[in-house]
Amino acid sequence: MKQISKRARVLTGGAALVALGAGAFGAVSANAATPAAAPAAAVAKADAKKKDTTSRTHLTIDAATKAAQAALDAAEKENQRVSVAVVDRNGNTLVTLRGDGAGPQSYESAEKKAYTAVSWNAPTTELVKRLEQAPNLKDIPGTLFLGGGAPVTAKNAPIAGIGVAGAPSGDLDQKFAQAGVDALAK
Repeated sequence: MKQISKRARVLTGGAALVALGAGAFGAVSANAATPAAAPAAAVAKADAKKKDTTSRTHLTIDAATKAAQAALDAAEKENQRVSVAVVDRNGNTLVTLRGDGAGPQSYESAEKKAYTAVSWNAPTTELVKRLEQAPNLKDIPGTLFLGGGAPVTAKNAPIAGIGVAGAPSGDLDQKFAQAGVDALAK
């Protein structure tokens, strides 16, 4: 029998290891894609108590986009150049739209107003008034206490926030943010 060179053995062994590794990775990936079923008794127990689990209502991307576009359209009807942001209950950005000609600061301001509105479940125009009694509220990271943020609620709980920034007044920004909220009711 002919002896195989050291180089050929190394290459053949390496190829075999790569093939073996790919097969193992595929098996692990396939198993990870199919989560293991929870034991039926544990699920039944959790469902019976309803204390071990929670459920939340979330705004869909389509709804967030619809609200953002409605707010932007309301601003454009009044010749205002704004940015609009929609955040989820946790303050994560779902959608942002920067209108033609909106200032560079408006993008971040819209996100902060949306975050502030959902965090306190109140329009930011109302929150501005609270600063008189608690001026340190403005020091909370990520918040912006200026008019232009409106909460979106379901079952009296905040599920999202809409922020608008860029108009010459907070009252106008607030009006456009509310147009986004109102669009969701249609």
